[in-house]
This record gives sequence, structure tokens and C-alpha cells, in this order.
Amino acid sequence: MASHLRRRIVRGELRAGETLPSEIHLMEQFKVSRPTLREAFRILEAESLIGVRRGSRGGAQVLEPDPAVAARHIGLLLQMQGTTIQDVYEARMVTEPACAGLLAKVRTEQDLTDLRDVVERLRTLVEAGFEQVPDLATWSRSTYRFHELIMQRCGNRTLAIQGAVLAEIVDTHLQGALARGLRGSASVPERFQKTLRSYKKLIQLVETQNSAGAEKHWRRHMEVAAQYIFLHDPVNTPLVDIFG
Repeated sequence: MASHLRRRIVRGELRAGETLPSEIHLMEQFKVSRPTLREAFRILEAESLIGVRRGSRGGAQVLEPDPAVAARHIGLLLQMQGTTIQDVYEARMVTEPACAGLLAKVRTEQDLTDLRDVVERLRTLVEAGFEQVPDLATWSRSTYRFHELIMQRCGNRTLAIQGAVLAEIVDTHLQGALARGLRGSASVPERFQKTLRSYKKLIQLVETQNSAGAEKHWRRHMEVAAQYIFLHDPVNTPLVDIFG
């Protein structure tokens, strides 16, 4: 039963946000007992394919795919192999610049608008004043969105998912690094401005469909970003220390 429902979700026959039929209906449809049905639900919940609410108004609802789920599973496999954060970031530097180059080839006006919206949001944070905002968690979430758009809109779904998983792992590391005191760095406000300029340059390259230029620029951007990401944290930090 779990396999049948999983296939329907994967094929898009059951869409995110859609509520599954009642337990009684599913029990009759599959000719199974309530314990068997709930075991199937438990399996699908563990896979983050559905969420189940208990009670009279409860039910099972199909969930939106979340790269964080895949990141946790892949993170576990990487931890067991003694993988370091540097290893993950190097893989990301292969994937994401390639996505930037592909995005330049297939970009739409909506893609450009969405990228510019992120830059505008970041600019607003910076202009509000560093003493108040951005707090680094807010800044990190917004910059993550820029990276996410590059991967989501590149036109290659495999690269998009792979890149999203790697980015999620690195972001988990970054949140911990920020908590350990990157705010104290005197160069932080200047770095924010450099980040904004770099983002704007990428948008220009994507807008003119300069694929080679976009890939080259984004690789350089990530190389420079790595210097700051690992400034207060060793590059050889094992993932087991990140995910705990």
C-alpha cells in the first residue's frame, strides 16, 4: 500500500497540499486493516511524503518536496565516511557554477525579476543599518534564496536537486559558524556590499545570456565566499560535528 501511494505522489497524481481519502475509504479500497494502513502512513511520513494530523479533523496530506530531508539522509551517509565540510563545498563549487551557466542560456524575464527581488531585499537589509539588521541569520536565509534560484531555474532538474542538497548541508554548517561569532568581524558590512555587487554582476551576465561568463563569475564568487565561510571554522570540520 505504501508503495502504491508513493508511486502516485511521485507521478504527480497526488499533489502537494492534497489530502488523502479518509482512513475508512482507503481501508476499503486496499482491503487492509487499520494497523496496516497506519503502518503505510508511518512509512510515508518517515519519507516526508505525507504529514498526518490526528483527531476528528485529522488526515494525511501530501507534502511539498524538501531538499532538507534529502540533505539529512545524504549528510548521514557522508558522516559515516568521515566527510569534511570542505569536501562538500568543493562538490558544490562544481555543481552551482555549472547551474549559473545553464541559467544564462534558458533564463526568463521572471527568473531575472526573482533574482533582482532577492538583491533588493538584501539591499534593504544593509541600508537599514548593520547595528540593527541584518542579523546574520536573516542575511543567510536571503542569500540562500539567491543560490536556490540559480539551481532551481537552470533547466536541469538533476543538477538542481543535487545542488540544493549540497547547499543545504553547507548552510547548516554556516548557521553554526555564524553562531560562533562571525558577527564580530569588522569586515562583515564590507562583505555584504561585495556580495551585493557580485550578485548584480551575475544578474547582468545572466540577462545578456553570457553562459561562460556567468559560470566563471559564479565559480570565483564561491571561491571568495569560501574564504569567509571558513574564516572562523576549520575547513576539515567533519560533518558529524555539524549535524551532531
